[in-house]
Amino acid sequence: VFIMDNCEDIIPEYLNFVKGVVDSEDLPLNISREMLQQNKILKVIRKNLVKKCVELIEEIAEDAENYKKFYEQFGKNLKLGINEDSVNRKKLAEFLRYHTSSSGDEPTSFKDYVSRMKENQKDIYYITGESLESVKHSAFVERLTKLGFEVVYMVDPIDEYAVQQLREYDGKKLVAVTKEGLELPEDDEGKKKFEEQKAAFEPLCKVMKDILDKKVEKVTVSNRLVSSPCCIVTSQFGWSANMERIMKAQALRDNSTMGYMAGKKHLEVNPDHRIVISLKERVEKDKNDKAVKDLVLLMYETSQLASGFTLDDPTVHANRIHRMIMLGLGIDDTDEDMGKMEEVLATAAAEGGDQAAERMEEVD
Repeated sequence: VFIMDNCEDIIPEYLNFVKGVVDSEDLPLNISREMLQQNKILKVIRKNLVKKCVELIEEIAEDAENYKKFYEQFGKNLKLGINEDSVNRKKLAEFLRYHTSSSGDEPTSFKDYVSRMKENQKDIYYITGESLESVKHSAFVERLTKLGFEVVYMVDPIDEYAVQQLREYDGKKLVAVTKEGLELPEDDEGKKKFEEQKAAFEPLCKVMKDILDKKVEKVTVSNRLVSSPCCIVTSQFGWSANMERIMKAQALRDNSTMGYMAGKKHLEVNPDHRIVISLKERVEKDKNDKAVKDLVLLMYETSQLASGFTLDDPTVHANRIHRMIMLGLGIDDTDEDMGKMEEVLATAAAEGGDQAAERMEEVD
């Protein structure tokens, strides 16, 4: 008796790559289709099928070479399972593989990550992004890698959804290094130094917040940066920069959702960076300095790009960069000088190197 050709109740969507035959003597066929479609026996079949699939994946995982091929093909399905199957989430988490800051070319499991954790490390640190290269060189992982903490690199769009459901592994919380409230294990001396820096840079943070106004929720001193002057982190419960990028790329996106789900931006400054220290000195001399405003806006826009956000108006940012280039070349931003510059460049092409260089010196 043909009942239906697509029984979604028998196996969950994330295991749609599994093919097989189910032989059951218990399905009642002498009742209406509606009753059969909601039959309890189907739920038992589904439960046993998922259990059997998990056992088969465990067997494949014992052979690293075979599992690598399997994961390349069906890794996304397992991540979808993390998102959809709350009952088997812990078991599925065992099958996930990610590149990390310490794993080299081969991806690693959460189990191996936990076995390598430092004694004073309580959480599993991860970063989401567009590509492996971008997350490796991200400002957010600078301090963590310097202190020797391993960071998990999640570069698949579906990771953003999976990690919202997979809050912890083996009692260790998964902590996003791109969000506010990152607490790194530090000694008392390190904590004391950080508190002193927060107090010293408070006036600068206040001035920067006044300049940026509604662009950011707040400006604070960072404990996660080493070589970058600043970065933009998102609030704990909003979207990350990567999630915002993914949602903006949706063809059927709802713009009203973007307003309240997009994470509040927090600008964090590096108190040990020369740019930030020089900016602090300028603000102490004259907080109304026009150059300070330009520099703060330029820093904010640059850190937006570096932190994975998109600029609202790229032209404004481009104009700022052009002004900085002109400043570096010693060109005055006036029409008269621009006219002279164009004249010199035109004659340079006609006359050749030495004479052009002399004319350039005259303009200077």
